[in-house]
Amino acid sequence: MQRQLSGRSVLVTGGAGFIGSHLVDALVGENDVRVLDDLSSGTRDNLADDATLFEGDVRDPALLDRAMDGVDVVFHTAALVSVAESTEHPERSHRINATGSLSVLERARREDARVVLSSSAAVYGPPESTPICESDGKSPTSPYGIDKLAADGYARIYHDLYGVDTVALRYFNVYGPRQTANQYSGVVTTFLQQAREGRPITVEGDGTQTRDFVHVDDVVRANLLAANTDAVGDAYNVGTGSSVSIAELARLIREVTDSDSEVVHVDARPGDIDHSRADIDRIRRRLGYEPTVSLSDGLASLCD
Repeated sequence: MQRQLSGRSVLVTGGAGFIGSHLVDALVGENDVRVLDDLSSGTRDNLADDATLFEGDVRDPALLDRAMDGVDVVFHTAALVSVAESTEHPERSHRINATGSLSVLERARREDARVVLSSSAAVYGPPESTPICESDGKSPTSPYGIDKLAADGYARIYHDLYGVDTVALRYFNVYGPRQTANQYSGVVTTFLQQAREGRPITVEGDGTQTRDFVHVDDVVRANLLAANTDAVGDAYNVGTGSSVSIAELARLIREVTDSDSEVVHVDARPGDIDHSRADIDRIRRRLGYEPTVSLSDGLASLCD
């Protein structure tokens, strides 16, 4: 991957996790890379040797001060990422996702540092139509979506009021290596594990729901572009601009794993949206982003 940053002091919050660790890999060697992570969902095994780990919670003021001292760029990926868990524990979700993001932005203001914020398509809620563009209505259906919308809004305000260079990246359905298979994981990881183990691939609902699946390598590319762009103070969708049905995803995963797993349908998840697809025109025009990993290639690489 082409490096977009060099000679900088960089902090990746949540840098031992799924997306954060891939960012760290792209940054080490050319930058002084720090990671702030409490290892609640990430792992030391994900971390490059050249990264300096500050182990603890992004909500710890003293630790955050030390991790951000003299930093040039912050990639803020630390979050409670599960919609289901945010519904079970809304106050905890708010403290981590909204208040934690605000704390990062405030310290970035003191350090004159840029913040690239990991936001989410969950800020939109059920779309009136697809593809979804950044100016479309925002009706989150979960505490997670509300928290991300708050963090997204704070990023804009910190640019408009305080002159902090901020970019919010609204990820659609990210998948790739190091995404763990557990009760809160993405559907790609869940289906892959089921197929590999010969268990039924469980499709929620009738499978006609569509999603925009974007590989983590393309998400990293978007972050690196955001770290250099002059088009700050705004939010950008990060997806592929295309979508696939969940039923088709199950078929593709059976194919790439050469699995005989049966595809079974279970009850639809309450509140699940029917269709999602990113309009990526803004990030293409302003940041020069272009997705490079097709879904078929991305799935195949997970089976190598």
